[in-house]
Amino acid sequence: MSKKDIRFKLLRTDPSGARRGQFTTEHGNVETPTFMPVGTAGFVRSTPMRDVIETGAQVVLGNTYHLSLGERLQTVKRSGGLHNFMGWDGTILTDSGGFQVFSLEGRQITEKGVSFTFEEDGEKLFLGPEESMAIQRDLGSDIVMAFDECVDYQAPQEYVQKSVERTTRWAERSREYPLQDHQFMFGIVQGGIYQSLRRQSAQQITDIPFDGFAIGGVSVGEGLDLLKEVVGYTAPLLPSMKPRYLMGVGLPEDILASVNRGMDMFDCVIPTRYARQGTLFTRMGKLRIMDKTFRKDKYPLDTACKCYTCQTYSRMVLRYLFFSKDPLAETLATIHNLTFYQDLMADIRQAIERGNYENFQRDWLNKYFKKSSPRK
Repeated sequence: MSKKDIRFKLLRTDPSGARRGQFTTEHGNVETPTFMPVGTAGFVRSTPMRDVIETGAQVVLGNTYHLSLGERLQTVKRSGGLHNFMGWDGTILTDSGGFQVFSLEGRQITEKGVSFTFEEDGEKLFLGPEESMAIQRDLGSDIVMAFDECVDYQAPQEYVQKSVERTTRWAERSREYPLQDHQFMFGIVQGGIYQSLRRQSAQQITDIPFDGFAIGGVSVGEGLDLLKEVVGYTAPLLPSMKPRYLMGVGLPEDILASVNRGMDMFDCVIPTRYARQGTLFTRMGKLRIMDKTFRKDKYPLDTACKCYTCQTYSRMVLRYLFFSKDPLAETLATIHNLTFYQDLMADIRQAIERGNYENFQRDWLNKYFKKSSPRK
């Protein structure tokens, strides 16, 4: 169990319910709301960590399941831990691997944990609370996530009821596992789309002395309206004086809506995955850089962006690089998208400090969706 206090400070609460906070790990202060770039297997795809640092990111995320496969964990341990392995001196959060495991075909769930087949070579593997905690302890991340079961949003209520109860038992086992002195642990609230089960899960998980709390099992296909509903009635059930993490949520409109409902931390592969596919985020909406519209466009991706990509390359040149299939294209696009997200989070924090978050959210979305359509 953690021997240190994460020292969460609630610095300002906007009239809308949006929160401006700060917490501290061994690797520095984290200003919230914050977005965490995803480095699933110990690296952010296509992008040197130097460039990730320059985007303004404060926390990066690694995944227990992916980092435990093959020789990866031993390589991390030989490197002196995940910070050295990644070349990152800031805070690292590791997911428990539950989401990845439960998305695999042929898994078998018991009280002990989950048996599954390694998707790359067919090896039979097992992951339970103790195994997940042991891996995360060896990785040396700053924030460790308790092992949980993530269910499909369409799962029947009877099954989700049993899953919530099992997740609570797994959370208790996770919390009892000894970690490194600098490590904190967050518990995860599940319950699918059922308000009564979310309430039950929140009560049970917050009764365990975790250092922070997460809402899991959203952004799994349920759509923005249902996401807002679930977060809206779950967030108030979490302790106000500990960090609140919404797992796997990453479209700008989702983040803005969830900040409005009191969430502090976010992660998603969307900015990096979209970047590699040539979809770029701008303050005027998303654009597909390979569209012929940009073949003679000498403007940067976003005239208000200060990232290396926007300061150095035009849209037509970036389009050319994508059509040339040069890896540089993916790197430049990722730098831009990650900078866009960190700029958004900085603007969100500033709006909360000023006490005008709802006006900021409305104006930002109006501009962003001027040329594109909101997600339903």
